[in-house]
Amino acid sequence: MIKFLLKGILRDKSRSLLPIIVISLGVFLTIFMSGWMKGIFTDMVDMNAKFTTGHVKIMTRAYAENEKQIPNDLALLDAENWMQKLNTEYPDVEWVQRIHFGGLIDVPDANGETRAQGPAMGKAVDLFSENTNEPERMNITKSLVKGVMPSKSGEALISDEFAERFGVKLGDKVTIFGSTMYGSMMFQTFDVTGTISFGISMLDRGAIIVDIKDAQKALDMEDATSEILGYFKGSSYDDIRADSLKADFNGKYSNIDDEYSPQMFKLTEQGILKEMLARGENMTSIMVFIFIIAMSIVLWNTGLLGGLRRYSEYGVRLALGEEKGHIYKTIIIEAIIIGFIGSVVGTILGVGACYYLQENGIDFSAMMKNVDMMMPPVYRAIVTPDLFYVGFIPGLVAMTLGNALAGYAIYKRKTATLFKELEV
Repeated sequence: MIKFLLKGILRDKSRSLLPIIVISLGVFLTIFMSGWMKGIFTDMVDMNAKFTTGHVKIMTRAYAENEKQIPNDLALLDAENWMQKLNTEYPDVEWVQRIHFGGLIDVPDANGETRAQGPAMGKAVDLFSENTNEPERMNITKSLVKGVMPSKSGEALISDEFAERFGVKLGDKVTIFGSTMYGSMMFQTFDVTGTISFGISMLDRGAIIVDIKDAQKALDMEDATSEILGYFKGSSYDDIRADSLKADFNGKYSNIDDEYSPQMFKLTEQGILKEMLARGENMTSIMVFIFIIAMSIVLWNTGLLGGLRRYSEYGVRLALGEEKGHIYKTIIIEAIIIGFIGSVVGTILGVGACYYLQENGIDFSAMMKNVDMMMPPVYRAIVTPDLFYVGFIPGLVAMTLGNALAGYAIYKRKTATLFKELEV
């Protein structure tokens, strides 16, 4: 019977062409939007993890409560000892220290007098250790606009935007004004070896990157750090794994009565990431539901029109003794076949479009100059295994539901009046 119905579908284009086009379009949009939204949220999580949150983060309880103020007076002490403990107890996680600091960047003239000043958001990372992955992780090398990476103590990278605004050239000296861990004034001069632009407004405004040893010395933070970040080796973020790690660490070392005791946080607990990720996960379900309803209405109307066109055909089949239930069954099977064909076509187009955007992306950096969120400047899709089947849900359900509603009219046909209806 399926072979017979398939021949009918292929031969009678008016029966199948419009439904296949509608389903293909709906499935394409479902897959494309699903892949694109997942890609955006995946890039957002990845970017936040690399720059600010890690997969897990360790801070003192007091620092965590005031994190936005960058309270280095509440920093984690005995940092090297903590690093040794973490590397011993959790060897499958890469642990790194980070220091954040704020202040003013002072640009002197030829006489050593202040020529320009601007606010600075400093980030200190491990630039010089033999096995450090920090420059690659934070994409510092690829973000260089001019110059080279720092190669020794006392060198720094500054924002290209800041350098252009205040005329800072490679080799110039800049001085950071700020406060130390103990509240005293801090003045530290660095040689500018290069300028960077991450393409993210939040990071490019007055950014300065120095080696963590230089920052510890300048801020009186010897053997102290603002935070310790952990990255799962050889894998992306795993919420279940992060939960387990957090519970184990906090159970051993975190003391609710000691504000200076360390506390571990997982990525989704920091900022608004949890809400954003939850929203992203719901996007696919919402889109599938919307497309099922929309396509069902369209295909219901298509089925009604098809039913009117095939009114005589159904009448003849009933007059010849074919049961209403069997005719209804063939309508449903026919709908499933058409839905399957449309879903295959839509899936091929949708996955193809997602793959193209995964490789190329769309650059929105010009529209994000005033955005204060950690968002990727290039929006990419991501091809995941679920994209190969998620489109079949709206494709098959919508077509079957539409034809089921339209085909129900068969049960209203009265056998006694069939021959009168079929009179020519």
